[in-house]
Amino acid sequence: MTHRLVAGDRTALEWIKSTYSTAEGPDCVEVAAVPDHILVRDSKNPDGPRLALTPTAWATFLPYASEY
Repeated sequence: MTHRLVAGDRTALEWIKSTYSTAEGPDCVEVAAVPDHILVRDSKNPDGPRLALTPTAWATFLPYASEY
């Protein structure tokens, strides 16, 4: 699911960069919480597409993501 926001909403989001992301590495992920969803984006492409997950889906995904 893609979550589209109106132009004004993009600046209001507080994006948090993954602690696994580094300046040298190619894997940079950021997340932001909005009502009823957790948004995920590539920090190198902040205006690009975002993945929107429900809190339940996010909680289910986290144990798998932390293995890598």
